[in-house]
Amino acid sequence: MVEKAKKSVAKDSKEKDSGFRKGDFVVYPTHGVGKVLGVEIQEVSGHSLQLIIIHFEKDRMTLRVPVAKAKNSGLRKLSSRKVMDAALQTLKGRSRVKRAMWSRRAQEYEAKINSGDPVSIAEVVRDLHRNADQPDQSYSERQIYQAALDRLVRELAAIDGIDEQSAHQRLHQVLKAVAA
Repeated sequence: MVEKAKKSVAKDSKEKDSGFRKGDFVVYPTHGVGKVLGVEIQEVSGHSLQLIIIHFEKDRMTLRVPVAKAKNSGLRKLSSRKVMDAALQTLKGRSRVKRAMWSRRAQEYEAKINSGDPVSIAEVVRDLHRNADQPDQSYSERQIYQAALDRLVRELAAIDGIDEQSAHQRLHQVLKAVAA
């Protein structure tokens, strides 16, 4: 009986191609860039599920996302070069800090970071970036800024095929050029 279920799931899995392959870099909105370790079928609570196994090196975490829920969860392939260029262009723009209370702005920034959209994340980096001549940030501002910067750095590094330090330097140069 179990073998028949596995065969039917295997047949269904061929029909339901996840589009993700072992070794692909993907973006999960709340965790950032991860690497697909594979797509496999596992039995969970008596049901066979096809799962995408994603490893997040920075967080030392492995995530299993059901193929059926991958799209709804926001899992996506890396952005295109065009989208990343738009994000870098956003960094060059003028900061648009609203005059709302910090708690409200912090919620908006967190939502933008967790959206997984590089342009929205770049907006957060742009708005919270401080130059040497500007006043210091609060602890929570620095935390949100660092989270957004890390997400952007990881995706840029994966798209360009460079290490994170080189991607960080590239973003820093863009931000520095804006200040000049």
